[in-house]
Amino acid sequence: MNQLIELFEYQFFVNALIGTLLASIIAGFIGTYIVSRKIVFISDGITHASFGGIGIAYFFGFNPFMGALLFGIVTAFGIEWAQKKTNIREDSAIAVLWSVGMAIGIIFVFLTPGYTPNLMSFLFGNILSITSFDLIIMGGLTLFITSLFLIFYRPILYSAFDPEFAKALGLPVSLIRYILMISIAITVVVCIKIAGIILVMSLFTIPHIIANIYTKEFKTIIWLSMIFAFLGVIGGLIISYYADLPSGATIIIILVALWGILKGVSKFV
Repeated sequence: MNQLIELFEYQFFVNALIGTLLASIIAGFIGTYIVSRKIVFISDGITHASFGGIGIAYFFGFNPFMGALLFGIVTAFGIEWAQKKTNIREDSAIAVLWSVGMAIGIIFVFLTPGYTPNLMSFLFGNILSITSFDLIIMGGLTLFITSLFLIFYRPILYSAFDPEFAKALGLPVSLIRYILMISIAITVVVCIKIAGIILVMSLFTIPHIIANIYTKEFKTIIWLSMIFAFLGVIGGLIISYYADLPSGATIIIILVALWGILKGVSKFV
């Protein structure tokens, strides 16, 4: 117990714990939405497409994360636009923009004169290197996403599950979906800087799969997924520290193990 308490004496561990708590809250809202709309791989698509923004930013000497953020927003907008205006399925639109973004990024990295840092490090973060500034950004994003879902809960719910019914009610379904897609892009890029794409995808999906064991209600899934995400994060951070393992990978294993155990138990209850 004393060794566990000693962990909280390390600022990097406290920052990681706070950061992942905020990420769990965000994932509860955003993850439930993307799972409900069956666009789970949009986070992966936005990440790889944003590589184009990173490459362009390096070529012109701008902040690479600003480039990734702008490119991520454009990609999210493009996915929604392509699905609406060209009748392309969302998974196909994601694949196309993913490929184009990666290609643009590779070309601009190749054209950048001089030494180029390892750009893949911008796509795979380190959860134990979260700074106070990162926490401020995460806190602001958490407040925005939470407010968005609490204020516009029913329009978001209707547009996710039954857009035709939502339109019949007079709701601006297209506007709602564009706003949410842009919010997803911002969330993905911000979280990737801290947690990395693999962990972000896991936080956006596995806790919701676990929550689905117990309920199908949208609102309940949101809150349960936050709890399961944070339990997985705490367990993963503690085990990774004592076992000297990569924190992100350990968190994912814990989340999957948690799903397997609870799924098995549910069959006998």
